[in-house]
Amino acid sequence: MQKHDLLHEFPEMKDKIHELKTTDTYFRKLFDEYHEVDHQIHSYESGATATTDDHLHELRAKRVHLKDSLYNMLKN
Repeated sequence: MQKHDLLHEFPEMKDKIHELKTTDTYFRKLFDEYHEVDHQIHSYESGATATTDDHLHELRAKRVHLKDSLYNMLKN
């Protein structure tokens, strides 16, 4: 299973991620939501928790959307 947390996804933006987490409440909200969704996906993929394929697909789509939003904030 691959890590999808933001520090693994964008290691070159580590300092910017930390800065926005501490100064931008909207970024922090999306960051926390992203990590919660990623944790749920890992739980399902590892077999620790059961879910439907549709639900897992929805969570993966949500994670991609959140990651795109966070990345756009990091670029600006």
